[in-house]
Amino acid sequence: MARQNRQPTLDAPRGRSGMLSRNPQQQSRDSFGRFTEWIARAMGTPTFVVILTVFCAGWIAWNTLMPTWARFDTATNGFTALTLVLSLQASYAAPLILLAQNRQDDRDRVQIEQDRQRAERNLSDTEYLAREIVALRMALTEVSSEVVTKDTLRQELKSLLEQLDVRDAREVAAERGGAG
Repeated sequence: MARQNRQPTLDAPRGRSGMLSRNPQQQSRDSFGRFTEWIARAMGTPTFVVILTVFCAGWIAWNTLMPTWARFDTATNGFTALTLVLSLQASYAAPLILLAQNRQDDRDRVQIEQDRQRAERNLSDTEYLAREIVALRMALTEVSSEVVTKDTLRQELKSLLEQLDVRDAREVAAERGGAG
């Protein structure tokens, strides 16, 4: 059996982190983390509360209204089995919610670090631009007497064009004089 090439390719889908995951244990932890977040989100909904209420009401109604031989939890013992089921549910819910909260805290920590780095870059860029503006202002005040305006530039260009026209006229005259 030939071993598959493990080099990342452009046609391979990437994971959440943007890298191809090669560690199945990491994938397992991430899957479990997503599961815990799903549980935490589901337990925080009105639907969950309604379903849990209907479950408890059904349990109590069954064990109160059904014939004695069909009951599995009695009211005389205070619905002990129901209490154990709810305790078991709560004992698993609390750690799953805490795990989901820890994952959210980790994401928040990464986001805060990225925001801090972005703010540092923005501050650095702003300081650089401020220094450049100051340097330009200083350069303009030093050579304010030598600043070229549009009118000065137009006059210089007109003067150069006139000089070129004079030179071309001389060359044409020289060619006619030499040819004639």
